[in-house]
Amino acid sequence: MIKVDSYKIISDLEKRHIESLAKRGYRIDGRGFKDYRKITIETDYVPKAEGSARVFLGNTQIVAGVKISIGAPYPDTPDAGVITVNAEFSPMAAPHFEAGPPGEEAVEVARVVDRGIRHSDIIDKQKLAIIPGEQVFILFVDLYVLGYNGNMFDAGELAAVKALMNTKLPKYEIVDGEVKLVPEWTLLEIEDYPVSVTIAKIGNTLVVDPNANEERVLDSRITFALNSRSEIVSVQKGEAGTFTVNEIEQAIEMAQEVSPKLREILKA
Repeated sequence: MIKVDSYKIISDLEKRHIESLAKRGYRIDGRGFKDYRKITIETDYVPKAEGSARVFLGNTQIVAGVKISIGAPYPDTPDAGVITVNAEFSPMAAPHFEAGPPGEEAVEVARVVDRGIRHSDIIDKQKLAIIPGEQVFILFVDLYVLGYNGNMFDAGELAAVKALMNTKLPKYEIVDGEVKLVPEWTLLEIEDYPVSVTIAKIGNTLVVDPNANEERVLDSRITFALNSRSEIVSVQKGEAGTFTVNEIEQAIEMAQEVSPKLREILKA
């Protein structure tokens, strides 16, 4: 039996309606093509985490928590700490989210957020080394999607970066070659503030921050992660549709135009 994802089934009538609105310069929720939904960010949301944040992007809600452990570095970067991102979708967030191991969507969200953090050099990972080649700090950034109404990429990036911004590292001493933590903490040093901008192609129209209904009808989407200098540090293209060269150039311009506004909200 072929399993059909009922969430992605949408009538031709609704698809034509959304595309027709886009052609006339409108969106189904009244926003402009470059407008994000309301963004709200709360910090220190998870008391037992070393850093945390909750982000609302419209009705999409994501919580990010940072946990810290000490372990061995990667063999190819023996003098650098480790940052790893995981994502989990709560079945309460949307009808098509299922309990169990992370599915393709969760893996993609985690990878996109991870690359935005990793390639923007948000943290000097060499400062996370305790005993180079032997022991380093490992930062686990866990994303929990608690409410879904589209665009988990940008919401996840905001949540992860904000959680890192208020993460506290334990201080330590090295005694006889062993690492001993002391009951003192210091804020993690943040060196950049990456944000991501997701752009959907609906018919021949490009819009930022697609909501759930727009995601169901889009032909293709592309997510840019940008550093504080508005340089693109990673790109993720999704869905089966294509972008022309002109559309890619237009999408880049849109991303570079709106990213500073996201960064202002992030740093507020």
